Amino acid sequence: MNLKKIVIVGGGAAGWMTAAALSRLLDPREVSLTLVESDEIGIIGVGEATIPDMLQFNLFLGIPEAELMRATQATFKLGIEFVDWSRKGERYFHPFGFHGVDIDGVDFHQYWLKCRQSGHPHSIGDYCLTELLARRGKFAFPDLRVAGAPASYLRYAYHFDATLYARFLRQYAEKRGVRRVEGKVCEVLRAPDTGELTGVRLMGGATESGEFFFDCTGFRSLLLGDAMQVPWVDWRHWLPCDRALAVACEHDGPASPYTRSTAKTAGWQWKIPTRQRTGNGHIWCSDFMGEDEASSMLLDGLDGPALGSPRLIRFATGHRARFWEQNCVAIGLSSGFLEPLESTSLYLIRQGISRFIALFPDASQPAIFRDEYNRWMQKDFEQVRDLLVFHYFANGRDEPFWQRCRQMDIPDTLRRRMALFAEGGRFLRNEGELFPGASWVAVMLGQGLTPRTVDPLIAAVPIADIEAKLSLLRRAMNEFVDGQSSHADSLRKHCALAA
Repeated sequence: MNLKKIVIVGGGAAGWMTAAALSRLLDPREVSLTLVESDEIGIIGVGEATIPDMLQFNLFLGIPEAELMRATQATFKLGIEFVDWSRKGERYFHPFGFHGVDIDGVDFHQYWLKCRQSGHPHSIGDYCLTELLARRGKFAFPDLRVAGAPASYLRYAYHFDATLYARFLRQYAEKRGVRRVEGKVCEVLRAPDTGELTGVRLMGGATESGEFFFDCTGFRSLLLGDAMQVPWVDWRHWLPCDRALAVACEHDGPASPYTRSTAKTAGWQWKIPTRQRTGNGHIWCSDFMGEDEASSMLLDGLDGPALGSPRLIRFATGHRARFWEQNCVAIGLSSGFLEPLESTSLYLIRQGISRFIALFPDASQPAIFRDEYNRWMQKDFEQVRDLLVFHYFANGRDEPFWQRCRQMDIPDTLRRRMALFAEGGRFLRNEGELFPGASWVAVMLGQGLTPRTVDPLIAAVPIADIEAKLSLLRRAMNEFVDGQSSHADSLRKHCALAA
């Protein structure tokens, strides 16, 4: 027997992404989809930065890109610029896309490292089309006409207004039969014999019953956390920041096609440019800084006048010990939280939805499905966690907060990865891993982790031969960038806003 009644508790991006995806697959005549949310409860987010995987989610929904970008006031994103992380005054770029092209089956960065040892003056970012475009405020779509050409490796994502995105997906889902119920949950109902969820009671007395539930209630985690008492796995010993202030400001010029993350005294500040405004936030550790100082630091770092007062968000990094318990799956903040340093918030929502769809149960809800889902979601969180922890651990700053971060006992998975890269610049990607080698190479080199040796397979290749190939590649890339439109012009051509 198949599931007939599915209830999503909570809206925002998590709730409406879940509703949209399920409505895309399920026939409303066969399966009832209900989303319960309260207008009294706001959603977190001033601006949302995404990663390229987000394009696949919207493609799955069949949403025209230009329509989505207009509705959410989106800009293009080519990567993330990290400022003052390795040490004050230094910056590096984590690009979408790749560095150069592999040569004779050997990773491009190995050739670059060999030339660097001989005094090569160009950064590895000089061989990344995505970074070159971002530096010059330009944008280009991937060109797939020539397989293997540098332009075929271009990747991009979006910056957009998270509230508008949720609103857009609500319209999408409701057109496909999702029923929205306005109301605040006051009680979670469970079967006395099995403990499974049976419904939620709303203020005023109405009850929404169901066979399967999604907890999209944010940090409150009303279903999986409060009602079902699934324990919290705390990662604050690795990711110690626990406060954030968010505020939007006016633009000070054309929107940049990248996110900026600037390290501060006891945390970091984000800058996310959308079409109409810039989203800003300051994430910090309350053990080392008070709210007043954090607020002053945020406001002093804005590029334009603030649009309102900063909003305080308290959080703890980590995740639920199980993401799927009995007949409930937690999606988004109710399942766990990793700070948005690498713009993975919506990615983890998408993973939660996609992995559930891959294991979509019938009414018997086999335990093996839950076990497999929990195993994969655990891996997804851990892989994102390791890159975030590396940013903190491999810093080169002098403040007490950053000194403590350098002294932390990092996860074994990250320690092995760092050792592998430090010894010979090697990166081996794990099954189902989000971040490609280019991401780790950019961040590791950017924060000062330099390999001791290069791949011995290229030991006999003359430096002059490598330099000649790199010179040709550099010239071709710069000629490509010369011919591209500015980010602002690209937005006007692709998704002009209504006058």
